[in-house]
Amino acid sequence: MNNRSLVPCLVLLVIASARIAATYTVFNDTNDETPHIGCGMEWLDKGVYQYEVQHPPLARMMAAMGPYLIGARYTGVANAATEGRAVLDFGGRYDRNLALARLGILPFFWLASAVVYAWARRSFGDLAAFFATLCFTMTPPVLAHSGLATTDMAAAGTIGAAFLAMLAWAERPSTWRSILFAVALAAAILSKFSSLAFIPAATLAAVALYLLLEWPGLAWLREWCRPRFLPLIAVGLSACLLVWAMYRFSFSHVPAPEFWVGIGDIAKHNRNGHPSYLLGQYGVKGWWYYYPVVLMVKTPLALIPLGIAGIVVCWKQRGTSNGAYLTPAAYSFGILFFAIAVSHINLGIRHILPALVGLAIIAGVGAQHLWWSSKTSRVLVTALLVWLVLSSALSHPDYLAYFNELAGSHPEKILVDSDLDWAQDTKRLARRLQELGVKDLAFDVFNSDYMKTLQARGEFPPVRPLNPIQPDPGWSAASITRITLFPMGQTRDTITTQPWTDRIPPTERIGKGILLWYTPSPAAPK
Repeated sequence: MNNRSLVPCLVLLVIASARIAATYTVFNDTNDETPHIGCGMEWLDKGVYQYEVQHPPLARMMAAMGPYLIGARYTGVANAATEGRAVLDFGGRYDRNLALARLGILPFFWLASAVVYAWARRSFGDLAAFFATLCFTMTPPVLAHSGLATTDMAAAGTIGAAFLAMLAWAERPSTWRSILFAVALAAAILSKFSSLAFIPAATLAAVALYLLLEWPGLAWLREWCRPRFLPLIAVGLSACLLVWAMYRFSFSHVPAPEFWVGIGDIAKHNRNGHPSYLLGQYGVKGWWYYYPVVLMVKTPLALIPLGIAGIVVCWKQRGTSNGAYLTPAAYSFGILFFAIAVSHINLGIRHILPALVGLAIIAGVGAQHLWWSSKTSRVLVTALLVWLVLSSALSHPDYLAYFNELAGSHPEKILVDSDLDWAQDTKRLARRLQELGVKDLAFDVFNSDYMKTLQARGEFPPVRPLNPIQPDPGWSAASITRITLFPMGQTRDTITTQPWTDRIPPTERIGKGILLWYTPSPAAPK
């Protein structure tokens, strides 16, 4: 079979990779990157994994690998964030070290893109594969989290790969497919603990939908399961062994005790919730409609009609191709259902990034169907894809803070934190303050560690807290996330008066995440 879509998709991958790499030195480290880098360096150099075990080590190790290869080493400081800061400051080459750390995540973006391409091509053909890859590699949140030294893109790539490997294995088990399934499953578990929920949820959704719509009978099910039972046990045991190996075969009462403590920690975190914000509301336990709203405003609008068309096509073709049309929708639905029904940690689109793999495939199916339907629908597909490409290009380099047209000019009224301001604009603020000649600043900062690094180099002025009553004369700045979640040191549940930062328009906006005010000194009395 000719593979006519491979070269165009490789071109898309190269373009997207260049766009991602171009952001590495535009932004300073975000709020979560230094802990991940610090934990990865501890694993690489000291050979233990103790700083913080709420995330598994694979993506963190990859983030620390680049700095490690050029000589950065474990320093043994008090916590993961400080360790990560030491790695970034190694040799006085902050930008180089941060770029190398972020480069370690790029292979997971390649993996996720390969999954989108391979899944769409094997089930729907070359044109669907091209359209799906285009949709995925042009989605700003995908580009954003592919360019950060965090675990989110690693989860998207490996969870998608594990599900696709499972589909291939279920179709025709073999030694090679069993090995591939075990490796992909272990990689997903080692990338993020959400895989332990997302993969079963997606699998159950796919099986339930298939059995509901295409009930084959108990005799057929028994015949299907019998030759797969022992190979599945072997896959599971092999994956467990690989996970244990990544924890360096540590043992204390149980294999890989850090793994089990990490699962307990993340379960406790979910029970307790996390401070979050949605549509003007502050909460800790989240909202059931959080992720639907996130998808509505954080994905390009051009993808919505293509996705709807894809869902219609998949539904109409549900009885063909042995359930192939059902699996992308079931995969994304299972992930989204779990996130909506179970998760109390509402921290942005990054937590459901694996679902975008399936959604891109569905959009690709919709685009292919419309492309072959009529000349009019072909014009419509062309217009939608041009809109997608333009909106994606115009968002450069601020992929993290991307919102579609539905969000309007004040997206901070909808979402903050890693969807808008994850402390990535402190470097931009420092540059602007130098241009303005600012010598003293009142600042409500989200990431004080990087600011202190700048101050040590003489690149950031002395800072004092914001005046909670009214702005002091001179320059004031604030992180949008800080003043939204914790205005003047309070929470939205405890604040009694409207902060002045809500009432007084800023003089200018720095990047997407920091507001800057200038307040003239009061005139002297005559």
